[in-house]
Amino acid sequence: MCRREGVSLCGREKCAFKRRPYPPGAHGPTTRTRVTEYGRQLREKQKAKRFYGVSERQFRNYFEKAMNQKGETGENLVRLLETRLDNAVYRAGLAKSRGAARQVVSHAHVNVNGQKVNIPSYQVKPGDIIQVRENKRDKSLWKALEESLKNFEAPSWIVVDSKSLEAKVTSTPAEKELQQPFDSTLIVEFYSR
Repeated sequence: MCRREGVSLCGREKCAFKRRPYPPGAHGPTTRTRVTEYGRQLREKQKAKRFYGVSERQFRNYFEKAMNQKGETGENLVRLLETRLDNAVYRAGLAKSRGAARQVVSHAHVNVNGQKVNIPSYQVKPGDIIQVRENKRDKSLWKALEESLKNFEAPSWIVVDSKSLEAKVTSTPAEKELQQPFDSTLIVEFYSR
């Protein structure tokens, strides 16, 4: 997916795009196609979907929610995607990738405000406390993570306590923190056709 989108979406050290920076397929390195405006808009939408790991229907629903909110639709869309529980777990440093964060949430390793939550699309709000459940802390995953969290720098909207494996959402993501590898204005244009 990273090679298709032309950007490293996975964030891994050994990303396939870093080794072969051209689209997959027999004609990948030699393709010189002219991309239409619709094609650019579609690529940006696909890039955003794959970056956050959401399905087409979920993404469409997020767009409709963002459209109904006050403010700029593109920023609202990215803010909604950033405040998903799986993304908040990733941003807090409790998982190495968004996929791993999704699995951690799905396997009920985290509590939100003291309640077990296993829905990756759960929307976190300012004041929510995300913490690793007591009965799951014995796992080797969390013991190894405690060391790496000491050097981790979380975004300003999340405060992380590495000793108790807990993160507090202090506010919604600021506009300057919404810089992503895709252009949200092209996504708005795609859905506005």
